Amino acid sequence: MTNKLYDTSLSLLTDLYQVTMAYGYWKSGTAEKESVFNLYFRKHPFGGGFTIACGLTNVIGYIENFKLSKKDIRYLRSLTGNDGQPLFEEAFLDYLANLKLTCDIEAIPEGTVVFPNEPLVRVRGPILQCQLLETPLLNLINFESLIATKAARLRLVVEKDTLLEFGLRRAQGVDGGMTASRAAYIGGCDATSNVLAGKLYGIPVRGTHAHSWVMSFDNELEAFQTYADVLPNNVTLLVDTYDSLEGVRNAIKTGYQLKERGYKLAAIRLDSGDLAYLSIEARKLLDEAGFTDTSIVASNDLDETIINSLKQQGAKITIWGVGTKLVTAFDQPALGGVYKLAALKHDSAVSATLGEWDYKMKLSEQAIKISTPGIQQVRRFRNEQGFLADMIYNENSFASEKQQATMIDPLDFTKRRKFDADQPYEDLLVPVFRSGKLVYESQDIHAIRERVQTQLAGLHPGVKRFVNPHLYPVGLEKNLHEMKTELILKLREG
Repeated sequence: MTNKLYDTSLSLLTDLYQVTMAYGYWKSGTAEKESVFNLYFRKHPFGGGFTIACGLTNVIGYIENFKLSKKDIRYLRSLTGNDGQPLFEEAFLDYLANLKLTCDIEAIPEGTVVFPNEPLVRVRGPILQCQLLETPLLNLINFESLIATKAARLRLVVEKDTLLEFGLRRAQGVDGGMTASRAAYIGGCDATSNVLAGKLYGIPVRGTHAHSWVMSFDNELEAFQTYADVLPNNVTLLVDTYDSLEGVRNAIKTGYQLKERGYKLAAIRLDSGDLAYLSIEARKLLDEAGFTDTSIVASNDLDETIINSLKQQGAKITIWGVGTKLVTAFDQPALGGVYKLAALKHDSAVSATLGEWDYKMKLSEQAIKISTPGIQQVRRFRNEQGFLADMIYNENSFASEKQQATMIDPLDFTKRRKFDADQPYEDLLVPVFRSGKLVYESQDIHAIRERVQTQLAGLHPGVKRFVNPHLYPVGLEKNLHEMKTELILKLREG
């Protein structure tokens, strides 16, 4: 299911420099030069040991609907340079107006656990087209992967408790709210308060009432009883408007009336105060009154650290509503994904002497920012217990069929690991587009959500811990490591 939020063209959802570079490729006659770009991130968010890949469904929707409209071309025609003259000539605008994407795109399926420097998306095609896709792909992948990862961390903490996403009112605009609701559900939330997300994405929706409902009546008990009269089959009462424990007592009185009518008090909700103490005391009151099956919901700026602390304190909360700190990725608001050129194809005359591809990489004074060249694929080795390691390899220097492999740590070449030819594995990047045509069958959002939990189960527990997580092994295949080293030396020597 693609993103149905916008009806207008999104083809100009890009940075201006992508268009100016596209113009440069077109003007210099290199627009059709075949290239390969890799989209990846350099560091896990939230100080964690894993990241959840997310956003591919919306990438597919963007690419399938890519077409610069007449309004788009008119706008580009209006742009001027420093001299006040048109930035682009008419022939280029005509080229863009008729442009159809013909790229090959591979991607790691949504819901997969991924690690730094692994290509989440690989784009191969005319360099002008690949360049135009840089910004939208980063925009669509970065944020959803960030929120899905945050939700997965929350799911690990709440374990089998119910996890609700309550963040729409604090989200970064309409698209931020919709995107966050989708990614949060994939990452592990059970439902959202966002009704539009429920409609468009098929996410279960949950909600109760606000303090304003209680405050609009003469007293709290009247507010609760009226709400129960209106929605007897969906009664969760917010008890902290005036006094939380007195609110629980009023909820119990309302619960008795519901029982007489054949309904139940589903839950009470705490939204302020000492949640550990209040939930323990509320549980006592509810149990003593016979409401042992009434749940306790908690909200109020929760995140995985606070929830973990509340559980350690013995809080009697079984439903967790997380808003601001989930949908805004409060403690790390960006994933930091990048999109780097990794290879350019030689023309036939050059290929005869230098080979088919010219591998490219970015150097830096910081080792973490040195990119990896090659037409990359990620091979994940496993055994009966779960995932063992991920090896990044260049498709042109390592056969795709089973063979013995040597993986080298990119930050310490003395750390090497060998895998026998019969070691079980899967290659993570799968075909999504071939020559611009969709060849990938997207899973529905519920299947993607289940995939996250299956993937997390394949990780060693140490990788999933929040404090000093174990470093999951990711390295370069021996041939790729050697090629990268040689290329670094060559570039450094000038």
